[in-house]
Amino acid sequence: MPRMPPAKPARSASTRAQEFAAIDLGSNSFHMLVARREGDKLQVIDRLRDSVRLAAGLEADRRLSPLVTERALACLRRFGERLRGIPGSQVRAVGTNTMRKLKAGSDFVATAEAALGHPIEVIAGAEEARLVYGGVIHGRGRSQPQRLVVDIGGGSTELIIGRGETPKLLESVSLGCVVHTQRFFGDGRITPIRFKRARLAAGVELEFLQQPYRDAGWDLAIGSSGTIRGIWRVMRENGWIDDEITRDGMEHLIALALRRRSIADIDFPALREDRRPVFIGGLAVLAGVFDALQIDRMETSDRALREGLLYDLLGRLSNRDIRNDSVQTMAQRYGVDVAHARDVERTALRIFEQLETPWKLDRVMAIPFLRWAATLHEVGLAITHNGYHKHGEYIVRHSDLQGFSQTDKHMLAALVRLHRGKFTPAPTAGLPGDWIVPVQKLAVILRLAYLLHRSRKPGLRPPLQADATRKALQLRFNRDGWLDRHPLTRADLEREVHYLAALPMTLRLV
Repeated sequence: MPRMPPAKPARSASTRAQEFAAIDLGSNSFHMLVARREGDKLQVIDRLRDSVRLAAGLEADRRLSPLVTERALACLRRFGERLRGIPGSQVRAVGTNTMRKLKAGSDFVATAEAALGHPIEVIAGAEEARLVYGGVIHGRGRSQPQRLVVDIGGGSTELIIGRGETPKLLESVSLGCVVHTQRFFGDGRITPIRFKRARLAAGVELEFLQQPYRDAGWDLAIGSSGTIRGIWRVMRENGWIDDEITRDGMEHLIALALRRRSIADIDFPALREDRRPVFIGGLAVLAGVFDALQIDRMETSDRALREGLLYDLLGRLSNRDIRNDSVQTMAQRYGVDVAHARDVERTALRIFEQLETPWKLDRVMAIPFLRWAATLHEVGLAITHNGYHKHGEYIVRHSDLQGFSQTDKHMLAALVRLHRGKFTPAPTAGLPGDWIVPVQKLAVILRLAYLLHRSRKPGLRPPLQADATRKALQLRFNRDGWLDRHPLTRADLEREVHYLAALPMTLRLV
């Protein structure tokens, strides 16, 4: 395990408050990037990296081996020490392919969060691809050629075609340097026939995207990640290329690697020592990518997921949250009644303002999810009215919502499911333990807003005052006779008294 860099002088609390951190928990390496904002730019002030090889520890039961678990937690504790003093809203950590594969109910993520001291988002492959693309193309000038970006990680390979800041095609394929090395060179021996099989297998995995990617085309191919950069360094050291990876250069490198005959013999000076055990698998994957997409030349970038994560975090903090765009796109796609959704959102936020303090709700987390859930609460009507909240939950949970982690989608889907009908615990099962009660309380707020607008009268503003304790909620209507003039609302609220008893929560109407 590499030695950590020397400790830096202590920074003041005010200095730490200006820092932002992105943590990429990859299948091969864990990376942390710390930057300070200076005007419209970011200055990187610290980088930490550890070769954890998470994918190598994934056992048949989809749990991590004790050895790899401890190696990962030790790394996260070191990262956590560096993060002390940085506001939690300015730290974002994500897990990728191997963490996606962990068995449901595995306690690794919760243990890892405790070691790091911050939440960890497990992101879907398409979201990983989007963040990689954002990291690679950021700051590349005003010219907007169509770009193909390829990132080979430990457990997956991301391939993206886009123009400017907009990705058009996003794919994440289960091909990685760690997994491919284990599969074809598990005993350490390197032979021409094994390499040929590994290269062909990579091409087979990519077969489904060959045609759409070739049809889309690109002006420039860019490779990111340590795997591709390592291959590029060895080629350049041997004088086979200048600045770009070429097909001829790759064939020369393959011939050189095959002469080594063993992973233990891979000792190229330009290749970092911790990259050597997984180099041959990564080389086979890149060769398969070149074959499948008929690539002749590829630039390389030292930016990748962690930079994209950092820029995405800054966007969220600057009201440029791509999740807003994703929700609006879904609402448009499924024909949501936008005016009605806004009425529900307005009332939900008004109730939230009254219950935020007694219920100890975190407005930074709660308000965006309450807004998004209000926007999408009727998305299931596109299928059928009968049980549409259940259809809505399914749509949200299984859609590609850019910017949302798997936990984010689970939370949003739970709110959509719980906005009406019986209040069951199933939708929140599997959420992090400390999120369940807040999500249930947000669901109660959304339910009330939904009921108050069930008449669908445009612009309705119910004169509601809400007071609460931990397990009791009192609703008061400030105009005499308002409930009497809205008998449907009264009947719905009286029924809600029985539904909320399942929490358990006592609801009183005054």
